[in-house]
Amino acid sequence: MGNGVREGPVDFQGQDVEPVTSPPLPSEDNQEKKKVLNSLMSGALAGAVAKTAVAPLDRTKIMFQVSSKRFSAKEAYRLIYRTYLNEGFWSLWRGNSATMVRVIPYAAIQFCAHEEYKQLLGSYYGFQGKALTPFPRFIAGSLAGTTAAMLTYPLDMVRARMAVTPKEMYSNIVHVFIRISREEGLKTLYRGFTPTILGVIPYAGLSFFTYETLKKLHADHSGKSQPSPPERLLFGACAGLIGQSASYPLDVVRRRMQTAGVMGHTYSSILLTMQEIVREEGLIRGLYKGLSMNWVKGPIAVGISFTTFDLTQILLRKLQHSSNVER
Repeated sequence: MGNGVREGPVDFQGQDVEPVTSPPLPSEDNQEKKKVLNSLMSGALAGAVAKTAVAPLDRTKIMFQVSSKRFSAKEAYRLIYRTYLNEGFWSLWRGNSATMVRVIPYAAIQFCAHEEYKQLLGSYYGFQGKALTPFPRFIAGSLAGTTAAMLTYPLDMVRARMAVTPKEMYSNIVHVFIRISREEGLKTLYRGFTPTILGVIPYAGLSFFTYETLKKLHADHSGKSQPSPPERLLFGACAGLIGQSASYPLDVVRRRMQTAGVMGHTYSSILLTMQEIVREEGLIRGLYKGLSMNWVKGPIAVGISFTTFDLTQILLRKLQHSSNVER
């Protein structure tokens, strides 16, 4: 991800290269394709590792979000323990296959889009080759999150359904799609889409903004171009804490609307959903239910995600550089 600094073309000086027969434009196009591919691969791995690490906590959070039960750390522990006793250890990862189907393309698109938006905004604002200023930094993150959410939303809907239902109801991901389409209509696959986008804008914007800003401040004050892996984890944890806290009520609304068909509720709009939650459960206990768990889960997941992306990017660049040198 870096500090917004784009790597220049590899210097082939001193190697057996014929500049006359190697036009610069195809070389630049090839290099850009490699950057995009690297971003997609790194983002996919980052999302998969981060989400798998916190899957049991994520499933527990969703189960509280879509119910009227009061959340507490003790109740969350009891729910996890009861699930383990009744359904087995691996049931704690129920829905994680659907999560992977969604998260891998989502994270790949989001991180890749962020790199591209940084480049586009850098060119537009005249910061090409330099770190973006705060506002473009926030915009790049928001656009990246919005792009990924728009392209992968039905998979998030399926994942939420699998997380809150018993195995007997939905046997696999394809079964969820078939039953929802047949019994509730195709439009149901996009139920909760509006609060998702409204939540993604501050969440992704603040997450990328915070992480990039902390990396820039670290470089300015330490004199080091790159932070260490533990520092990346810390910066990512801060980014996750700020981003998820800002968008959490919309996350609760999204989950309620996504699972309305199987939880016996009918939520027709964002405002009506919020009003019903506040009326039945209160403002803090309703719209911020499970936030304390997110303060544990979120920073871990985002920290792992950002760190995995950065380190994978660095590794892939080193491997490509080594292969170019060998040639």
